[in-house]
Formats: sequence, structure tokens, C-alpha cells
Amino acid sequence: MSATAVRTRARDSASSWPLLDRVGLACCWAAGLALAAVAAAIVLYMGWKGISQLKPSLLVTHPTGDVDQSKAGGFLDPLEGTLLLTGLGILLAVPIGVATALWLVEYGRPAPLARAVESGVEIIAGAPSVVLALFGLTVFSSSGLSFMSFRASGADEAFGRSFAIAGIVMSLIALPSVVAAAREALMQIPNHVREASLALGKTKAATIRRVLLPSIRPGIATGTTLGMGRIVGDTAIVVLLLGNTLLTEPQTDVPVLGLLRGTGSTLTSYVYNNSPAGEGNAPDKAYAAAFVLMVLVIGLNALAARIARGRDGGPAWIR
Repeated sequence: MSATAVRTRARDSASSWPLLDRVGLACCWAAGLALAAVAAAIVLYMGWKGISQLKPSLLVTHPTGDVDQSKAGGFLDPLEGTLLLTGLGILLAVPIGVATALWLVEYGRPAPLARAVESGVEIIAGAPSVVLALFGLTVFSSSGLSFMSFRASGADEAFGRSFAIAGIVMSLIALPSVVAAAREALMQIPNHVREASLALGKTKAATIRRVLLPSIRPGIATGTTLGMGRIVGDTAIVVLLLGNTLLTEPQTDVPVLGLLRGTGSTLTSYVYNNSPAGEGNAPDKAYAAAFVLMVLVIGLNALAARIARGRDGGPAWIR
């Protein structure tokens, strides 16, 4: 081994670092291990409590109409509400987020407008969900948008609460994840790929549709799964904009429209209402529902990580 290699290895060894650098490295290790320990403790505790309380009947039975949920009933309606609200939110967030990312990366003109759009996405990403929920409640309680809202029987006033309204606002909290993932994927595509497509006579729109969009599918999928995780875990929007009723209550008998205009709940609101601090008086069911919710979130995060790594290493121009 040459003397240069020996000196390089000596510099790379932490034992040869100055004392302050070694203390900093130890702090980094401690912070990482502490974070891993906290995450493991949460998963293990919720797994132990949830599995011990989870019964198959809870997944297939409806909640009772009473506030007290300790006697009978499961959380089928909140589970269905979680899936419906997630589907609505992500169905709106993905096309808007991908279109926004495409415009920012491929066009971005005029520049002041592009900077304003970027700032808007950052503001939405940093805004608390309860603020977005309050804004949505104010907007959708207006008479012009009352057709989307739940109405009490015999009343003309719109309450600004429904699956449709909650799904629209939920799309806002998923939007930044989709924009960020799609934008990062677009920026990783070399310019010569675009130039080659244009040189073959393809228009800018055709290049986006046939070259860029297929290439960023893993990025779109990653942003989609991350956005779904944000929607699944939110509570404030559910409480303010979905009505927070344990049973799903369609507004009319029309199958789809009545459900979208109706109210309901999700697993997060169910856990909140039945927690030891809630009014449902069923902490055992709260732990069971929290375990199901945790499994959903962990599954979505694992799927996002799997998509980000990619099965085959990505397109040929990346490899």
C-alpha cells in the first residue's frame, strides 16, 4: 500500500479527527439512534395495543349511532370514508400537481409568475391543515357553492361540509408532494433527451406527452403515495369539513352524488373520538383503528420508498 493511501485512510478514520469533530459525529449518531428508537417504540407499542384489541368483526360492522361506542359496532364506515376521501383528494392533486411541475420546469415563463406559483406551492406545503380547513369552510359555505354542501332536512343553509368539499381541500395538502416529486424527476432528465425529440420533428407538446411523462412515472407514483399518506393521516380537515359523523350519511338517494354531498368520518376522527380523551368511551376500539391506520401509512411510505428506488434502475438514459 502506498504512503498516499495510508495517509488518506488515516484522514478518513474518525479517531484522527479533532475533538470537536468527533463530538459532532457522536451527536449525529445519538440523534439518529434516538429517532430510530422513538419510531420503533411507537410502532411496537401501537402494534401491541392494536393487535390485542383488533377483531375481524370491527372491520366489517358499522358504528352505532350513539356517541358511546363501547357497547357494539365497528369502524367500517370510517374505514370506507378514509379510502373514499383519499381517492378524491389524490384524484384531484395528481393531474394538477403534474401539470404545475411540467409548466415550472419546461416553460416557467413569465418568470415572475413562475416564482409566484413556486411560492404558492411552498405556502400550501407549510400551512397547517386546520387553516386550510377553515378557509375551505368559509369558501364552500357561500351560497354560490352550496350545491356541493350538506344541508339539514328542511333547511336552506349550506353547512360547507361534505365528502366532495373535504376531498377538494385534502388535495391541497397532497399537492406539494406531487409537485415536488414530479419536478425533481423532470429536472433529472438530461436536456439532450428533449433536444433529440425536437430534432426528430416532434413538437414541445408531443415531447412532453411521449417522452417526458413516461420517463417521470416513478416520480409521479412516489409523489402520489406520499400525498396519500398526508391525506390518510389528517384530522383537522375531517373534523371541520366532513361533518365528523360516525355513520356515512348520503345527502340524497342518488348513488354517487348523494355520497359526495354527504357527511361521514375517517379512521383519524374515529380514533380521536374514541381515544381516552374523547367522548366515545371506547379506547380499545381506538387502539384497533389506530393500528389499522398505522399499517396503511407505513404501507404507503414503504411503497413510496420502493418506487423511489425503482425496480430496474430507471430509464436507460439515467443508467
